[in-house]
Parts: sequence; structure tokens; C-alpha cells
Amino acid sequence: MDDRLQPEVIARPVRMDKRGAHESHAGRARAIQFELPVGNDPVSIRKRIEAMEQVLERGFTIPGTRYQFGMDAIIGLVPVIGDFITAVMGAYIVWEAKNLGLPRWKLWRMAGNIAFDTAVGAIPVAGDAFDLLFRSNTRNLKIVRKHLDKHHPETKVIEG
Repeated sequence: MDDRLQPEVIARPVRMDKRGAHESHAGRARAIQFELPVGNDPVSIRKRIEAMEQVLERGFTIPGTRYQFGMDAIIGLVPVIGDFITAVMGAYIVWEAKNLGLPRWKLWRMAGNIAFDTAVGAIPVAGDAFDLLFRSNTRNLKIVRKHLDKHHPETKVIEG
């Protein structure tokens, strides 16, 4: 078959630690790399959601610590517009969850997580600190993972 007709993966993982974060070598941070499939099957959707969550919540590590933060905290520093942009990026996870067939109550709960994060994050200074602590996208990923592990066990990733 012709490979150009069926693109499988846009990026491939190179080196990750046990938590799924990028490793650093001799004080230098490595680029964030993850698998980003383009299919509509539950496995592909799960990987895309996990990639978006990693970018938004765990993309960077504070040097000298193990504390991770992501683009949600960085973009949220821009007043009003930054919080709106991160809300739209978080809504992508809800949209993918809808495509998976999650029940409406779970979708509303996910939307509530994003709305709460956006509302509190819009408060100057205190909201920026809150963005570092409240990870709405990580909470939404847990909801999606729990649903997929129950209804699509073939998507479950066994780490070890």
C-alpha cells in the first residue's frame, strides 16, 4: 500500500520517564515528544487527549524541582485573552470525549472543570497562582481514562 494515503503518526516518542514527562540530561531539558495519531478509533483519540493534557498541564518542569506546569499556566498570564485561549484548548478535550461517546453528565462535568479554571484563572495574580495548582485538563483526562478503561479496555496502557 501507498504510505502517503494513510498517515499513521505525526510525532513519535523518543525518551520519556516513568511519569510520561520528558527527561533532562546534564541540566538540559529535552524536547517534549509524544505520539499523535490521526485516526478516529478510541486508541487514537486517547493518545491525542493525553498529548493535549501534557502540553497544557505538564509540558515544563521548574528547574531544581519535580514540579511540572504547562501552557495553561503560561498562556494564562496574558489577561483575559490567555484564559480564553486555554479554555478553547481545554474544550478540545471535551470535544474529543464527545466523539468517544461519553455520557452527557461526564461532558458537563468536564466543561465545569474548564469553566471553573477559566473563571478563577481570570482573577489577576491570584488566578495565575491558581492555574499552577488546579489542573482542569488533568481532571478531564482522568474522566476520559476511566470511561475508556471501562468501555474500551483495549485502549488501556499497561506501564511497567
